[in-house]
Amino acid sequence: MSLDAWIGWDLGGANLKAVQLDAAGAVRAVVQVACPLWQGLDRLRASIDQVLEKLGPRPSCHALTMTGELADLFDNRAQGVAALVALMRERFPGETLMVYAGTAGFVGPDAAGALASQVASANWVATASLAAAELGDGLVMDIGTTTTDVVPFLDQEVAAWAFNDHERLVHGELVYAGVARTPVMALARQLPFDGAWVPVMAEPFATTADVYRLTGLLPEHADLLPSADGRDKTRAASAARLARMLGMDADAADSSAWVSVADYIVECQQRRLFDAASCVLSRGQIPPGAPVVGAGVGRFLVRQLATRLGRPYVGFESLFTSDWNGVPDVSDCAPAAAVARLAAEMSLR
Repeated sequence: MSLDAWIGWDLGGANLKAVQLDAAGAVRAVVQVACPLWQGLDRLRASIDQVLEKLGPRPSCHALTMTGELADLFDNRAQGVAALVALMRERFPGETLMVYAGTAGFVGPDAAGALASQVASANWVATASLAAAELGDGLVMDIGTTTTDVVPFLDQEVAAWAFNDHERLVHGELVYAGVARTPVMALARQLPFDGAWVPVMAEPFATTADVYRLTGLLPEHADLLPSADGRDKTRAASAARLARMLGMDADAADSSAWVSVADYIVECQQRRLFDAASCVLSRGQIPPGAPVVGAGVGRFLVRQLATRLGRPYVGFESLFTSDWNGVPDVSDCAPAAAVARLAAEMSLR
């Protein structure tokens, strides 16, 4: 099947992701750059320029999804959606721009404002819709830098119980825990150290980037923003930030002690995600042999969770043919890849 060549864009509040497909639907390039949107729309403009420099020659068809409307730059989601769509329209005048509105499908930029509640944070729907079309039944777990999506699909359809952030939080389909930006204090109230349970300071001294750096699991490209204290991103600096969570300096213990603390925090996060997945699966919708689909920079955790859940693991990247061997890969930017593919297929109908 011949498709138009598309770029899928996922405009996040902290990172901008883009996936370029060729006319045959194969992944040609994947790009992720830091984009601290809360600092202003100029940061997004600059990040788009960075992406385009990395992509080189490009098609003139663009598919857009987002979570950046949540940035506190905006008064509300509707204002954020309008601003982000307007910026993309301004940046690509005269080019095809389709906006993803979740279960409403793709709409033109003129219609996006009226569907702001469906456009807002709908990127997970694209990922799950593509997985459903390819695999039939299963559970998508997309673990990013900040959040985790837990989305069931059945009979080639998304089987979520909720489609906005509030209800997704209520039903365990959205978990605010990722592998880079989540504050340690959000994962554990106390940590085991030197034979005692030490209450965690209610300060954002350390994040999960520090935790996964100490355990050796953090992909280098997963942590694009400054550290919690603006200092180095080394194991020693991460240990210092983690020690501060316990009211200590890192030199109060040897390095293995801080790795042990980090290991415990990993288990806390794993337990939270396992609980969320178990609750979703307890609905009895998804057949026992259906897979867990791993996506996001934290999908190394999904492999372990699939084993704990007693289910096969499928990497989201396996749903694409690809000419791209670089970093990041298509699974790191799953929603961007998904909207590009879905838009290309829609254009053939």
